[in-house]
Amino acid sequence: MGDRRRVKTETGLPAHCERFYRRERRSVPAARDFTAAVPDEWDARVPRDDVLLCVSELATNALLHGVPPGRGFRLFVLRAGAGGVRVEVHDSGDGHPATRAPGDEAASGRGLLLVSALADDWGVGERNPGKIVWCSFRPVGVSCPGR
Repeated sequence: MGDRRRVKTETGLPAHCERFYRRERRSVPAARDFTAAVPDEWDARVPRDDVLLCVSELATNALLHGVPPGRGFRLFVLRAGAGGVRVEVHDSGDGHPATRAPGDEAASGRGLLLVSALADDWGVGERNPGKIVWCSFRPVGVSCPGR
């Protein structure tokens, strides 16, 4: 399916885990399965189901809109401050993802609305070529001012 790397910290726990996925349908459940074990390994108390749903949405968007034929995407799961988790999907496609308006009647395009509702924060960063779409989760019970 792809390579798997873990970058270790001085405590021996990985600072982040990453894996490359090819442009194929089975990559989405594989990305979700890969991510599922990481919060448990780190003892991160994040909303696991929300994290996995966001991984599914970001991986699906990468496959449908961000990965040119013959390419793939890289998934990073990173330790965030105070026991949180950050998920990043790196692809090499053009374009900038956008959310659809809730009243929009299009058959697709609501994945980022889910991500924005479930994650504590999300955004898009640049890479050459392509982009990084990310979302982050604080541990359950940790609030952010203004939310």
